[in-house]
Amino acid sequence: MANSRVYLDHNASAPLLPAAREAMIAALDLTANPSSVHHEGREARRLVEAARRDVAALCNAKPEHVVFTSGASEAITLVLTPNWKMGRSPLIYSRLYVAETDHSIVVGGGRFSLDQVQQLPVTGSGILDLEALKSALDAHDMTVGLPLVAVHLANNESGVIQPAAEIAAIVHAAGGLFVLDSVQAGGRVSLDIAALKADFLILAAHKIGGPKGAGALVGTSDVLMPSPISVGGGQEKGHRAGTENYAALAGFGAAAREALLNLSRSGELKQRRDRIEKIIREAVPDAIIFGEGEARLPNTVFFAIPGVKAETALIAFDLAGVSISAGSACSSGKVGASRVLKAMGFGESISGLRVSVGHQTADEDIDRFAIALREFVSRRVSAA
Repeated sequence: MANSRVYLDHNASAPLLPAAREAMIAALDLTANPSSVHHEGREARRLVEAARRDVAALCNAKPEHVVFTSGASEAITLVLTPNWKMGRSPLIYSRLYVAETDHSIVVGGGRFSLDQVQQLPVTGSGILDLEALKSALDAHDMTVGLPLVAVHLANNESGVIQPAAEIAAIVHAAGGLFVLDSVQAGGRVSLDIAALKADFLILAAHKIGGPKGAGALVGTSDVLMPSPISVGGGQEKGHRAGTENYAALAGFGAAAREALLNLSRSGELKQRRDRIEKIIREAVPDAIIFGEGEARLPNTVFFAIPGVKAETALIAFDLAGVSISAGSACSSGKVGASRVLKAMGFGESISGLRVSVGHQTADEDIDRFAIALREFVSRRVSAA
């Protein structure tokens, strides 16, 4: 029965790639601690450092500037802190500025208190209001600390891509630090930390076909670094203590290698996205496709059927064997009003449905989506 289902929820978690699975199985056959100096320990360390090089290559960074974590949530919590060090000197970032449409963990502020977090508005298509950002940074009180700005590169629901380099220019002109949550963008669009002008990027293995439980904080240097969450054995140069999960990191590295190779195939993803949007338009002429007209991820469609609750549609698609979502998967399985749509100016009567594909998505999968959508719309018309 599992093979009869169609999985179109890659933004929640991409299927584990065969190369990542093979790398993990091979790593599990090695019994060692990567910090041990004997042969087995050195072999485990080799796996960790190979993964570090592969993850760095995905975003054109230096391997020594990659800090491995247990996932994106930990990486974000690590980097969103008021307490930093420039070499050995302490440095304070007194306020965090985020977009209203950012992921909930970013909006939550990490290790900043909520009264230190300022949410910035977005346009109707989900792009950060750059004038609002400028105004907020102009009003920032530099006498108590520096500003830290954290936004997503690509929205996890709409797929809308932010003008990262423009944002970075504004932040750096104000003396601030710029953190780019690139979790959804990784492997789907080119990630060049220098071109994006970000000080730090965030990555998650399972979004690019690696395992759950592995992530990375990627920087442009290791001179300015956040205070660690965990201290102890000195792993990750003291930035993140704890024995490295080298099996998961081996899978992360393999997925990063494949993601880098697949960037040249992003046009194929866009063709699938465009076909899905055409199917939606034909079945539901008054459908709303959010972020349409803006630069978006090539694999993501976020749409609404006027008058239909997302939960109702999700149940219908699930019963038809098609897995889609109502947006972010980080709400403990709940389906509720979308913060993203609210920030974009849509009322709570509009709820979105997200379809996200990958390179493994076949034409037949999209055919199944089309059938499920048409049947759902037909039942609505018959019941009206």
